[in-house]
Amino acid sequence: MTQRRQMLAAGLGLALTAVVRPAAATPEKMAAAIAAFTGNKLPKAGRVQLEIAKIIDNGNTVPVTVIVDSPMTAGDHVTDIAIFNEKNPETDVIRCTLGPRAGKAQVSTRIRLATSQKLTAVARMNDGSCWQQTVDLIVALAACLEGEAL
Repeated sequence: MTQRRQMLAAGLGLALTAVVRPAAATPEKMAAAIAAFTGNKLPKAGRVQLEIAKIIDNGNTVPVTVIVDSPMTAGDHVTDIAIFNEKNPETDVIRCTLGPRAGKAQVSTRIRLATSQKLTAVARMNDGSCWQQTVDLIVALAACLEGEAL
């Protein structure tokens, strides 16, 4: 009877480990998240400037700023800005909603980076067009690993 309970407990433990273990994002998942954000439109290069260090000593708190070239008028403004990554546990880093009264098409935050990877900022304009910039980052001390080897 004891062996049976031990076997059931071990099996349950393995099943929970498989369920609780966080999944890492992939380049394919990042592309799918970007496509969902843009409504399957291919974002154009330009108008978006992603300000982040290219070599990061510590991925636990990384400052990042996204600036979009836009006059922010009622006729020409940014409606949304999003940042996506390819190797953190989740592909979406942040999504922001803006309007013409924001005054400036710029957002700043701090993020965690699991490992060296690509980071993409995408801006959606009020005319429906989407613009992006992608940067390659090198992270010396990774974050977000939670026991994972990426």
